Amino acid sequence: MTRPTWTGSDLDRPPCVRIIAPARDFPDPYSSINVARRGATGRSEPPVGVLRMRPRCAVGAAVMLLVPTHLASQLPASVEEGTLAAQRIAVETVTAAVEQPARVLRGTIGRRTNLGAMLRDTLSPSGVHRLVEASRPVYDLARVSVGHPFGVTFGPDGLVAAFTYGIDELRTLRVTRKGEDYQAEVLTREYEVKVASVHGEITSSLFGAVSAAGEEDQLALDLADIFMWDVDFNTELQRGDSFRVAVEKMSLDGQFSRYGRILSAELVRGDRVIQAVRFEGKNGPGYYMPDGRPMRKAFLRSPLRFTRISSGFTHARLHPILNVMRAHLGVDYAAPIGTPVRASADGVVTQAGVDGGYGKVVRMRHPNGYTTLYGHLSRINVKVGQHLTQSTVLGLVGMTGLATGPHLDYRMTKNGVFVNPLKIQSPPAEPIAADEENAFQVARDQQLALLGPAASGYAVADADGRAPARGVRTASGASP
Repeated sequence: MTRPTWTGSDLDRPPCVRIIAPARDFPDPYSSINVARRGATGRSEPPVGVLRMRPRCAVGAAVMLLVPTHLASQLPASVEEGTLAAQRIAVETVTAAVEQPARVLRGTIGRRTNLGAMLRDTLSPSGVHRLVEASRPVYDLARVSVGHPFGVTFGPDGLVAAFTYGIDELRTLRVTRKGEDYQAEVLTREYEVKVASVHGEITSSLFGAVSAAGEEDQLALDLADIFMWDVDFNTELQRGDSFRVAVEKMSLDGQFSRYGRILSAELVRGDRVIQAVRFEGKNGPGYYMPDGRPMRKAFLRSPLRFTRISSGFTHARLHPILNVMRAHLGVDYAAPIGTPVRASADGVVTQAGVDGGYGKVVRMRHPNGYTTLYGHLSRINVKVGQHLTQSTVLGLVGMTGLATGPHLDYRMTKNGVFVNPLKIQSPPAEPIAADEENAFQVARDQQLALLGPAASGYAVADADGRAPARGVRTASGASP
């Protein structure tokens, strides 16, 4: 039970109240009432003592409180009853005031610190320990994360009334004081999810088109991840291309928070229309073309998400450092140092280290006689013999070895012969299983309808994958 305080000053204390001892001498909150002073600003100051009412004054207070609503037969029968009644009413009144929070401290967890360090100017080590122990059954406060918010609410008595910590966007730890103990719980809330249709036209880049449509960059990255097997976003998008996407928008308290699943998407590149539909089958979620073929293929179109080609595949190029004509049997992608480099296909690492002019390099072996090379890295994240799945980050862009600037040298061989990575025809993965075709067709039709009206000038293939009449552009995933 919180020890109640007297909210008046020493000067306006009623004559029937007297201070008899410092507050700390009375551990029983019901045997006395703490006296607190108010400064010139009106703020509560620490309690200076405790008060008791003289018996006669207590009887008088009880009579004044009880007379308007009680009959004479219900008045206290003795001075002792009156004293107890007056003290009980006073305690209840002052306790109600104490339960109102007086001060709130808010902050975020800093780097290389812990909860005790963050609260050392506010709580004693034993106070922090009590919070941690009270929370342990529902959440371990030793696992606080950098940047996450916390809050401490103090009562007028200076003790902690409540503590909160944002575990993540949806969960909050709350510890509240209940008498002399703490009670901890995790509060959970849910996103409000709505499906939105977004469309835009490319003028300079996918990022620019998404931004012009009023959306955030993350949507452009999510779209690129769906079409990364069919489109090299570094080289193949042209002015006038367009996109449509049906995406879940997730909100908290009426404010947009993040994007959810992309249910369907469409990318128009000149006369080619590529559509993708999300389907969750027995092999897990994935994206498929309207005819049931998967979007995923053996090789990515590019090991970097967004960059530009600074040098292409050629058998005769003037070397920028050696100043001699020699073949450049790969593709150079200019990108800032530290840009993540992805494995373009599933495979095994056969080399990870320094190799002459390539600088720091990673080589991988893939099925069907293919190998890939990633040169001039600033950092290598993998080891020889390690099995990597497609899109695993194997290193970071750099300029080690013979390089005039930061870039990735990306090369590919087929049965020992160098091939142009930009012209490789990557085989698709397995299509929708026969026993899931009906479920897929239902999901496909529902989710393509969420895209909204198709742009003029092309027609969408029907549910059976049949092409429309000649002269009309088709929506499919086939290579041009």
